[in-house]
Amino acid sequence: MEHAVEHSSALIPILVFLVVYAGITFELVNKAAAVLTGVGVLVVLKVTTEHHAVGYIDFETLMLLTGMMIIVSLIKESGFFTIVSVKIAEITKGSPVKILVLFSIVTAIMSAFLDNVTTVLIIIPIIIELTRGMGLDPKNYVLSQALISNIGGAATLIGDPPNVIIGSKVGLTFNQFIVNMTPAVIPAFFLALAYIWFINRVEFKPINTNLTKLVSVQLLLQKIRFEFANIRIDKTLMIKSLSCLILAIMLFITQTMTGLAPGVVALGMSMVLLLISNANVEHVLEEVEWSTLLFFTGLFILVGVLEEYGVIEWIAHNVFMNIGDDPYVIVLTVLWVSGIISGFLDNIPFTITMIPIIHLMLESNPIPNDILWWALALGACFGGNITMIGASANIVSVGIAKKYGVEISFIDFMKKGIIVTFISLIVASIYLIIFLKVSL
Repeated sequence: MEHAVEHSSALIPILVFLVVYAGITFELVNKAAAVLTGVGVLVVLKVTTEHHAVGYIDFETLMLLTGMMIIVSLIKESGFFTIVSVKIAEITKGSPVKILVLFSIVTAIMSAFLDNVTTVLIIIPIIIELTRGMGLDPKNYVLSQALISNIGGAATLIGDPPNVIIGSKVGLTFNQFIVNMTPAVIPAFFLALAYIWFINRVEFKPINTNLTKLVSVQLLLQKIRFEFANIRIDKTLMIKSLSCLILAIMLFITQTMTGLAPGVVALGMSMVLLLISNANVEHVLEEVEWSTLLFFTGLFILVGVLEEYGVIEWIAHNVFMNIGDDPYVIVLTVLWVSGIISGFLDNIPFTITMIPIIHLMLESNPIPNDILWWALALGACFGGNITMIGASANIVSVGIAKKYGVEISFIDFMKKGIIVTFISLIVASIYLIIFLKVSL
């Protein structure tokens, strides 16, 4: 069911999307309920059909998320996260800023060589448990890791879905992504981390040398160790679950050789783990973030309908095909528009839409060294930090936090995310200008 780009026909899906978006932004309704209601309205009004709605769902992403949630749930049940929390508590000596820095480095690296969604699935439960044990508010720590995961994920082919799409459709390799994306990712990471520390510097203030304070920290660490001693550690389950996770990661990295999609790998390994662990399946399934998965499902459909009616393509064409032939203007426009749009819409369909448009742009103005593709990748990945729904890792992080009783609103996320995105895009702009200057 293909539609011409008509403003009148696209009006209903645009209005529904805006109403749903407003409901999520101002927390008027549950975000999963909001998007599913929006889908229901579109089906009832015959804007789309049930058949087409199902076709918009990215089952690959849902399989990946579900599988990793199950694996992470069983790793948690084994007591592994508790062990890690205690060790990090001992290393950091309860210093809030050390916790922030250490976790941010781990998150950035894991996001690059695993993927950012899987990373936050692992990291967020650990950091919540640790900060609560330390008597700290987990909210800013959760927010920081979500933001850092999107920056770190930009560095490699497998780190973020837009990179996977660009790499597969354009033919760019894992090594090309590392070489061309890392010079922008590293300074963006450090500047974002510095900003996060600065705006929360009172909360992240290092522990002083006051004797009373030091004694209280030692008592707190002792309390954590005592609680840890009373927690049952299932070593057999830990070995099995970590083995399945490591095997899944290896299969992700070797996808070009195996041909196995990440979603198939994640769900397959989770099923294997359920079989070999003799775990209580009902209990494990209770740990899955079903609300988050339903939210993704509804969002895929809403954005899919916008794409079907030509809204995303219309925006892309009207913006990108009328910017002249100055290579610097072209590159920076692709970067910033991709960044801004990816912050408010799902970056996956936008990236897919942009690929043929960039091919057209390159035909009329051949820009060397694949710079336009790097601009698109950096914009789509960095831009995901603007809002809670801009990137999959954000949605998952907020969903996990809520399950632990940590409420993060749309506005809370955007307040920090928009500045981090602005910083990241400025870094990317400087890098791309230098890259282009050297290449021309």
